[in-house]
Parts: sequence; C-alpha cells; structure tokens
Amino acid sequence: MSDRYEGKPFLRLLDSYVLDAIDRLDEANAKWLVEAEPYFRETFGGSGSWQDIVAQRMQFPEGMQSAIAETWQKGRVRFVEQNGHEPEPVQFAHMFVDQNFPH
Repeated sequence: MSDRYEGKPFLRLLDSYVLDAIDRLDEANAKWLVEAEPYFRETFGGSGSWQDIVAQRMQFPEGMQSAIAETWQKGRVRFVEQNGHEPEPVQFAHMFVDQNFPH
C-alpha cells in the first residue's frame, strides 16, 4: 500500500471502484475486495457488494460506473492520439478520483 492510502482506507475502495468501472481492476485486488466485503459493511456501512458500499457512501447516481467507463474510453482515445501509447489505468483512477472526489 502506498502513502496515498495512509489514514484513508476508503480511498483505496474509491480507486478500485474506478478501476473496476474501466475493467482494469486486477484479479488479486478483485478477489481481496470481495473477501473483505463483511469488513467494509461493518466499517463503512451500507449493504451489498463492495461496489454497492462505495456507491451508497458516495451517493452516486445510477449509472456511475458507465459514466466513468465512458470518460475512460473518450480520454483513452485522445491520450493515445497525443502520446502514441495506452494510458496507465491506475494513474487514470488516481487522477479521476482526485479531480472529482477531493479527499
């Protein structure tokens, strides 16, 4: 875990939510997140999956993951055109969260 998450346990969930929305959440973290759902329910409140807990706590509107995916796709195309290579998904997640959900 990096310094990014020190003292901010929910931030890791939020970053993971974005990575999941763009279909770039790695298998190991996806498995850990599902296994930790009881802890997340107890710690952060809410019900359902870890994604549901994030959406409930953040009061996201219906379709938030689709909106994030659309932002990724549009931005990805521009990024590739400008830089000649694929963007880094984790960097996108961090930037997206930092710009849209100050912590």
